[in-house]
Amino acid sequence: MSRLKERYISEVKPAMQKKFNYANVMEIPGIAKISVNMGVGRAVEDRKIIDAAVQDLTIVTGQKPIVTKARRSVSNFKLRAGMPIGCKVTLRGERMYDFLDKLISINLPRVRDFRGISPEAFDGRGNYTLGVKEQLIFPEIRYDKVQHVQGMNITIVTTAKTDEEARELLALMGMPFQR
Repeated sequence: MSRLKERYISEVKPAMQKKFNYANVMEIPGIAKISVNMGVGRAVEDRKIIDAAVQDLTIVTGQKPIVTKARRSVSNFKLRAGMPIGCKVTLRGERMYDFLDKLISINLPRVRDFRGISPEAFDGRGNYTLGVKEQLIFPEIRYDKVQHVQGMNITIVTTAKTDEEARELLALMGMPFQR
């Protein structure tokens, strides 16, 4: 069992139940999944860029991503329907907790001029989205092997009903929010 999951069971659940007065233990929110998405618009000109993005996302998450394709053609971008334009991974279970633990304790502090993440990036339903500007904050990525610096979106989907519950859940799990 991962360190973060043990912390969730032993510390976070009792604190959440005490703060929000849940009648049933099953009401206590948890993390359902983490979705990591990498949009690669430059893949229109060079198909090798999408392969590099897939390789980077595989190294970072430990799971092979799905290549996403354009739904419709856009002539201004020289984009045709069906062309690969990104990749995504959905993490659940142990991999999800391991990825979140590494993100909180190792990767986010490596961001240049890091002062914490925004506590306002919730969607109204208890889900949190975080944008990373470059994949180089992950120590698994070799700096000398990177051809193109790319960003990614990380969405943490929780079972919380409100943003306040989700914010408290992530804060208790160690997410470094700005003050």
